[in-house]
Amino acid sequence: MVTTERRAFPRVRDEGLALQLNAGDFDTMTHTMDVSASGIYCKIDKEIPLMSRVRIKLMVPDAKTSKALDVDGVVVREHPVIVDGVVKHYDAAIFFDNLSPKSREVIQNYISTKKKGEGAC
Repeated sequence: MVTTERRAFPRVRDEGLALQLNAGDFDTMTHTMDVSASGIYCKIDKEIPLMSRVRIKLMVPDAKTSKALDVDGVVVREHPVIVDGVVKHYDAAIFFDNLSPKSREVIQNYISTKKKGEGAC
């Protein structure tokens, strides 16, 4: 059976993008597991309810330096990672809400560069 890609933007596996995530009284530093121009998948150390609004500062490298992008997002998927009966962390998918065209372009350029070397997922 052939499946059709439903994503509007390609994503790339990348565990190297640092980010700061703020969800009300929860504030943490973490990194991406994958990224696209429509959202990120990341590890967090606290459960955040689905549909929670979050604020993200995402560090995206470009040719000369890193750009700090301030992004609003919504938690659209989350699940605990359990090892030996203990929750180690939570994996969360965050959809970018109201991403500026300039920020979207920065992310798309970064993904294009990564795809040339590694391939999209």
